[in-house]
Amino acid sequence: MARTRGTGPSKGVWGAGIAAAAVLAFTGYAMLSGGDDGGSGKQGKGGASPSVSGSASPGATYQAPQDWTEPERWAALPRGERTNSRGSQVGFAHTTEGAVAMMVAANSTSIEADKSNVDEQLRIYHSYVSKKDQSSDTAEQIELQALQTDKSLHKDMSVSASQPLPSGAYVRSNVVGYKVIAESANEVSVWLLSRVVQKDGETAKEAGSYSRVVNGATWEDGDWKLSGAVTQKALTAAQKATKPQMVAPGDAAFNAAGWTALREAS
Repeated sequence: MARTRGTGPSKGVWGAGIAAAAVLAFTGYAMLSGGDDGGSGKQGKGGASPSVSGSASPGATYQAPQDWTEPERWAALPRGERTNSRGSQVGFAHTTEGAVAMMVAANSTSIEADKSNVDEQLRIYHSYVSKKDQSSDTAEQIELQALQTDKSLHKDMSVSASQPLPSGAYVRSNVVGYKVIAESANEVSVWLLSRVVQKDGETAKEAGSYSRVVNGATWEDGDWKLSGAVTQKALTAAQKATKPQMVAPGDAAFNAAGWTALREAS
C-alpha cells in the first residue's frame, strides 16, 4: 500500500472535504474535525473547531510516517442492497456494520468537472438524512452553502464559476477508518476518519489532509439514516472521552487510537 506525506490543503479542499458534514449543518448536526482536539493528537494548530456552516481554514496537516505498521483491526463493510435514483447505495443491513457502512457512504464524495459540490451535497442529503431532520428550508440552505463552496473551488483552480473544473481536477473525500462510540439495535454512533485530496488539473500535484467527524445513525423505515438526535448524544459522549488521534492507517498511533481500517467489500 502506498504511503504519502500530507501537504497543506487549500480552503477549497477543506470546504469540500467536509461536504458530508456540511449537508447536516442546517439540521442541527455538529462536527468535530482536525483542530478540535486539545490534547496530544496530531492535528492542525490552533485548537479551533471549524463550523460546517461557515468557512474553515486548517492549520498544518498531519504527516504520515515513512514506516508502515499494519492496522490491527480491519473491516469489510457490507454494501447497500441497491442504488437509488440519485446514485447512492441504500438498503444497508440492520447491524452495527450496516450502520457504519451507510455513514461511510454518506461521507464519501467526489467533485470533478461533471459533478459539482451542489450535486454531491443534495445527493447525500436526500439519500441519507433522516426524514425527521429534513425540510424544504434545510434543502435550500444546503444548496446555497454548496454553491459557495463550488465558487471557492473554481477560484482555487483559476476558472470562472460558469466554467467546468479543469481537465483532471477533482476533490475527493474517502473514509479510511472508524471507531464506534455507542451501539444498540436501532442506533449507532461513530468517529469517522477521512482522507481528503485535491488535484487542480492533469499536471498538478495532489494535495491531501485528514478530517475526523462524529456521525450518528438511526434505523428508519427499513434502512439506516443520519440522525441529528443520535449525533448530538454521541457528541456529548465524545466530549467526555479521549478523542481518537487523527492519524493515517499505517501509523502505529492508528492502532493505539482504536481505529478500524476499511477494506473493499466483496
